[in-house]
Amino acid sequence: MVNSSAAQENPPLLDKDAPLKEDIRLLGRLLGDVLRDQEGEAVFDVVETIRQTAVRFRREDDAQAGQDLTALLHKLTREQTISVVRAFSYFSHLANIAEDQHHIRRRRAHLLAGSAPQQGSVSFALSKLKAAGVASDTVRTFFGDALIAPVLTAHPTEVQRKSILDAEHDIARLLAERDLPLTPRERVANMALLHARIATLWQTRMLRYSKLTVADEIDNALSYYRITFLRELPGLYDDIEEEIAAHYPGADAALTDNSYVQMGSWIGGDRDGNPNVNAGTMQHALVRQATTILDFYLDEVHALGAELSISTLMVGASDALQALADASPDQSPHRSDEPYRRALIGIYARLAATARALGATNILRKEVGHAAPYLDAAGFCADLDVLADSLRAHHGQLLVKPRLATVQRAAAIFGFHLASLDMRQTSDVHERVLAELFAGAGVEADYTRLTEEQKVQLLLAELAQARLLYSPYADLSEETASELAILRAAKDIRQRYGKRAIRNYIISHTETVSDLLEVLLLQKETGLLRARDKQLDAMVIPLFETIPDLQRAAGIMNEWMALPLVKELIAHQGQLQEVMLGYSDSNKDGGFLTSNWELYKAEIHLVKVFLDAGVKLRLFHGRGGTVGRGGGPSYEAILAQPPGTVNGQIRLTEQGEIIASKFSNAEIGRRNLELLVAATLEASLMPHAAEGAKAQQLGRFEAIMADLSARAYKAYRNLVYETPGFTDYFFSATPIAEIAELNLGSRPASRKSTKRIEDLRAIPWGFSWGQCRLLLPGWYGFGSAITQWVEEGERDEKIATLQAMFKEWPFFATLLSNMDMVLAKTDLAIASRYAGLVADVELRERIFKRIAAEHGTTLRCLEMITGAHERLAGNPLLARSIQNRFAYLDPLNHLQVELIHRHRALSGEPGKVDERVHRGIHLSINGVAAGLRNTG
Repeated sequence: MVNSSAAQENPPLLDKDAPLKEDIRLLGRLLGDVLRDQEGEAVFDVVETIRQTAVRFRREDDAQAGQDLTALLHKLTREQTISVVRAFSYFSHLANIAEDQHHIRRRRAHLLAGSAPQQGSVSFALSKLKAAGVASDTVRTFFGDALIAPVLTAHPTEVQRKSILDAEHDIARLLAERDLPLTPRERVANMALLHARIATLWQTRMLRYSKLTVADEIDNALSYYRITFLRELPGLYDDIEEEIAAHYPGADAALTDNSYVQMGSWIGGDRDGNPNVNAGTMQHALVRQATTILDFYLDEVHALGAELSISTLMVGASDALQALADASPDQSPHRSDEPYRRALIGIYARLAATARALGATNILRKEVGHAAPYLDAAGFCADLDVLADSLRAHHGQLLVKPRLATVQRAAAIFGFHLASLDMRQTSDVHERVLAELFAGAGVEADYTRLTEEQKVQLLLAELAQARLLYSPYADLSEETASELAILRAAKDIRQRYGKRAIRNYIISHTETVSDLLEVLLLQKETGLLRARDKQLDAMVIPLFETIPDLQRAAGIMNEWMALPLVKELIAHQGQLQEVMLGYSDSNKDGGFLTSNWELYKAEIHLVKVFLDAGVKLRLFHGRGGTVGRGGGPSYEAILAQPPGTVNGQIRLTEQGEIIASKFSNAEIGRRNLELLVAATLEASLMPHAAEGAKAQQLGRFEAIMADLSARAYKAYRNLVYETPGFTDYFFSATPIAEIAELNLGSRPASRKSTKRIEDLRAIPWGFSWGQCRLLLPGWYGFGSAITQWVEEGERDEKIATLQAMFKEWPFFATLLSNMDMVLAKTDLAIASRYAGLVADVELRERIFKRIAAEHGTTLRCLEMITGAHERLAGNPLLARSIQNRFAYLDPLNHLQVELIHRHRALSGEPGKVDERVHRGIHLSINGVAAGLRNTG
């Protein structure tokens, strides 16, 4: 077999994907060797037979192959089933590693060839801006004012254990090593290590057998900081400065601001529907975050002490640097002429003291002597500046960049808090808490019965009062006591870790202005709002989620920003207000087309309201992994935003297995961070030609979209919420019940203990449809809407209009591109096997036929508009990737159906659950999620 590096030694390659294929073959062969060694030749033969039969079933549409596959799966013993599921699951994981490595390989080849900047790079964005006449001062102002914040969240679709991620990270490193020129001995050693790591992977438990805790989720997320963010984010800042200097030569390209990209987190602070989040989890999150960043600083400062061996016998040093050295606890005569080392020993001692003060308990290298902790991160930054300034003033400019500049960048970005922790709770809880406080204080006996107008009047009056509703002597309910404790913890966290540690409070299910005022009042009760000084510590951020919520969003914000108190608070926030938009619930509520349209409309209306109020709008996009939940490529999504909605301000959630796919590899992580910056830069500063004929054309497109949305909404709602038996079909034809049992996250799968789709969280809703390969939330209703609209009028003219919308309107083009990706991963043949899980034959046939008919209609309409008769024609690499992995993914789906059959046949009998079957289902869920990559 020709290995990947050998293939690269004979350029030019006719097939750019040849190294990828070789890597996949190599990893697959090694996995096969491990399977033979660990499980025996017989199990290997079973796996291979199943794979070949599944390929025949897919490629040849062979009915006999389908029967053969069913017979093969029925004959598997429990032990064989687990081995087969694990084999195909691990192959999906290994294929992902190979693909990630190939993306890195192709990008490096592009850079080495000196080709034009790639779309999605900062260089590409700056080239476009310069060509459009955007001045360097405008670019500098953008970076001075911008906030671009990926916010990591934990959700029940996160299927990876950290142990598995660590093993896969090592395999990725070894695979990348094979692209280097290795000696024969090194190549043999590399192969042996790869083989060993895959064997380790095989012998590592893939699943958690105990419920994941919030503390586990916090630690899982922090592992990505060590892999990617701590080094790659400061490195990205360096790259951006260099690109600005290259594109705007002669201008001062140095950026004084080091905070335009910052990290956010919900893990430990998001208590909407999660009873496991409380004041303790928030405090634990900040202790772990501070420990992570301070460990990094301690390591880097220790390394700097070894590197900066500069002697004043050779070169001078500044007075400030000498003073820093003199204040150090290090008084060794051996370093009397080495002020940088002495200063760094002092900085290390102060960092170690700071780490202990902030909760760290394990400082690996003991400091030389006692020193006072830093009061805040600004003091640490000031000491680093003293070092850098002294070096630059004494011929040491070259010594700054290798490490010191990175630490300076990191300190400015991450402080001592690492990431801003958002608080989130649902509006219903706030109402209950305040009702109890009002009643206890004798202010209002039944707050919940008041009209909206009465609530607003009461809340404003109470906000103007100096006294509190809370009394330490009151006997409060557990919920109220917990909510107040959380807000007090937030105040303490800000004092200990810095103001950026917590600065946002998000309100789920915001439906009225009173929902916002309630959180202001709760902050006043706990000292986070000083109304007289107009100082608010945590910005109150509405989250508009359902279709009706999105339609009310602009009106609510208009009323909110008109309130005199709120006007003053917004002024103290820098004339800035954030609004969060939820993609998940709006999709579950109204379907793919309507959700996207209502989000687009809400943004346009919000821009106008904010413009009239003279307030800068920052949108927080609550995107998920699936396209149905706002997933898909972030770069295209940002560029497709309506004009005026970005303006250098954007936050967006990164969640579930998407975090792993984007940030578990440092180079890919850096690329994804750059995509966010480049897209925000381009969307914010590129001139928008929306006048005259263009504006008229856009208005026409929007009117058509409104019509299509209404039709798609009706089709989707009719199926999901109005079709008798649909809920029973969903719970039978998808693994939703088994997903709810899996130890995937700390949050329950449903908000209430019911089988109503309305109560099911949007995340497991989308995840379940992905598992059965229908991915219904990402396309259903589109075909019906297009077909009806086209047939009501001049058909050819309407088709031409839709084609023009696709070519000229980024919003519509991105929508169709994302749907195209979903349809490429959809498989009706496999979905039909899941439909077979529905015991009621009439119900099964009635609903599956409707879904299949809509699928066919949607495919025809998409092809009619785009002109492409193959899925992902515009993205051949992704198309090949999906096709290549289906041969290994399909058997997992078939096995999952077989295992669910067995599990459900037994589960009705008390005490008759087969744990091996149960485990096999959960393993298959992991493998399918890994194979599809964005199903959460």
